[in-house]
Amino acid sequence: MKKNRSTSIFALGTVGVLALTGCAASGETDTVGNGNDDNKDMSLAVFNGWDEGVAASELWKAILDEKGYNVELEYADVAPVYSGLSTGDYDLSMDIWLPVTHASYLEEYGDKIVDLGAWNEESQNAIAVNADAPIDSLEELAANADLFGNRIVGIEPGAGLTLATTNNAIPEYGLEDMEYLTSSTAAMLVELQTAIDKGENIVVTLWEPHWAYNKFPLKNLEDPKGALGGRESIHSYAKTDFKADFPQAAEWIGDFEMDLNTLYSLEQAMFIDYDGQDFAPIVAKWIEDNQDYVDGLTS
Repeated sequence: MKKNRSTSIFALGTVGVLALTGCAASGETDTVGNGNDDNKDMSLAVFNGWDEGVAASELWKAILDEKGYNVELEYADVAPVYSGLSTGDYDLSMDIWLPVTHASYLEEYGDKIVDLGAWNEESQNAIAVNADAPIDSLEELAANADLFGNRIVGIEPGAGLTLATTNNAIPEYGLEDMEYLTSSTAAMLVELQTAIDKGENIVVTLWEPHWAYNKFPLKNLEDPKGALGGRESIHSYAKTDFKADFPQAAEWIGDFEMDLNTLYSLEQAMFIDYDGQDFAPIVAKWIEDNQDYVDGLTS
């Protein structure tokens, strides 16, 4: 500050700086208001390509924004989301699969993040084929690999499903001679669409819930050895001080439940009936059509 400024201006500036410094030092943030003392701004991390998480996150963004929050969806791969939650760079993520799919991430980060609870307990990893394929079990796949072009079409290399397929399903069922392709969920879905359109057999790694089961005629191959882990639950996990920063939201999300039929209804609206990226109006219409259910999530 220039020395020739008046003392009154200096004093006023000093007070302003001290006030701003005081706010920053105390960690104070804007709150939602209207009797809700939760922090207003929330970062919600979403896994790239995991559409059940996209659906749940878009739903809660709409709900919380309507309640006065400012929710930002932050898309990232799985590992950076866990790292970001552990450091507080992200506040929340709603697509944590237990006990198998994300076990390695929980081993690394579990003591640095907080489980808010499971919102779906009907989920599972799978290796799926077209519904009219001539086999029904993973035990039959090796002997019939040529009927599927000797290929298994997978998703992202770092996904828990990919690790379970690589480390468990392939050795358990003797599938080492099949080519296992991993790139992305989007690429897998393109391959699936192409094969279905041509009436060809295809093997893909998939999971329930996923809207592909509504769009395509599919069946999961039986997994009698439990290589893919069986039934799993989907949890919401948060940074360690989430309940202190967002006590009301933590209560709502902790009580959140969504069965497969309801989730598939939302995914149908977002990913099958709609071909776009701006989900806000789609979710708003779904909320309107399911108002009693949505109202119950915050009552």
